[in-house]
Amino acid sequence: MHLTSAQASLIVAGIYVGFCLLELIYTRFFAKREQSRHDGIVEIVSTFMLLGVTQPAILLAVGAIGHSFFPQYEGALANIPFLAALVLFLLLEDMTQYWWHRASHSFAWLYNLHRAHHNGRYMSVRLVYRNNIIYYALMPGIWFAGALVYLGLGWFYAGYLIVKMAVIIGAHSDVAWDAPLYRIKWLSPVMWVVERTISTPATHHAHHGRHADDPAVNYKGNFGNLLFFWDVLFGTARITRSYPQSYGVENLPPATLGQQLLWPIFPENKDMSAHIPGAVPATPEPRAVTAG
Repeated sequence: MHLTSAQASLIVAGIYVGFCLLELIYTRFFAKREQSRHDGIVEIVSTFMLLGVTQPAILLAVGAIGHSFFPQYEGALANIPFLAALVLFLLLEDMTQYWWHRASHSFAWLYNLHRAHHNGRYMSVRLVYRNNIIYYALMPGIWFAGALVYLGLGWFYAGYLIVKMAVIIGAHSDVAWDAPLYRIKWLSPVMWVVERTISTPATHHAHHGRHADDPAVNYKGNFGNLLFFWDVLFGTARITRSYPQSYGVENLPPATLGQQLLWPIFPENKDMSAHIPGAVPATPEPRAVTAG
């Protein structure tokens, strides 16, 4: 029996809520360090738009295109083996997301579409769906996933999405599930494999680190979402088993609310000295190691 999309969504929501509860217990979930009034607005709007509008609209659009131009291929892959379906999703959905993410840190115009995800000066499950609305609308992986669903792999996508989102949610949480495991010596070989296969808090937090001179920071790498293996394979991995001292964007002007949600409709702010209403002023801060 295969999971339905509704069942998968409920399971993902349960995983998300579970990590929210952990952050409520062990961290300040609603009052993260250095958060601003804009942070909550960006997170609520971008999350609602992705889950309630953008993703469903892309799936509907791909289906409509398929029915209009390629009706003979609907459900064509429905009976392929599990392993073949897995390979297709890893290559066409997860690997393309790696390259899209990497490109977003290589081209200034594309980084403006992705900047909102890094603008939060903290780690949290709150960041999971935080991005410019247009960034998600253009993301190739979502369109490829829609095509695979049209070709008959909806039965696989439901389970795949649960696994992928569990990894991504756990990797963003500031309750680092990998930290205690690193301290168990006999688990070290197991963690060696795990941290080179999937995204973990240590490897993904490195991507969100603020200061380039922090040895635990690698914001020009560690792009993987489900599989960190792409970083290993394509030479962008840094594995330190440590965590950045602070998070956010370094050496850029503060981003406006409009820029975070709908650049280029709202143009980029270029004033390094500007103070965006609701944002925390840039002041020196203590840099203490959060975990290790």
